[in-house]
Amino acid sequence: MRVTFIDPAGQTHAVTGEPGESIMRCATHHLVPGIVGECGGAMACATCHGYIAEDWAGKLAAPSAQEREMLSGCIDVRPNSRLTCQIRLTEELGGIVIEVPESQT
Repeated sequence: MRVTFIDPAGQTHAVTGEPGESIMRCATHHLVPGIVGECGGAMACATCHGYIAEDWAGKLAAPSAQEREMLSGCIDVRPNSRLTCQIRLTEELGGIVIEVPESQT
């Protein structure tokens, strides 16, 4: 399924992932700039911070308390900020769009 990342310069990085794969893992497999995932998805680093496009945000479950706590240490946190390691691809999320924060690049 398709996932599109938009970097701070406006360049798109359209990649594919498998159902059940985290969006962070999808990005790191395809070397998307700015999505590092240093902790491997253990929600211990926030180097996979991304902004979920507004029209997709409502399709996601709310972030956990632990995810909100990790996000609080990020630069330029927005209402649509998420740790991409915590979002698993599903059929419903095929085509999701994530903006990479400038602070991540």
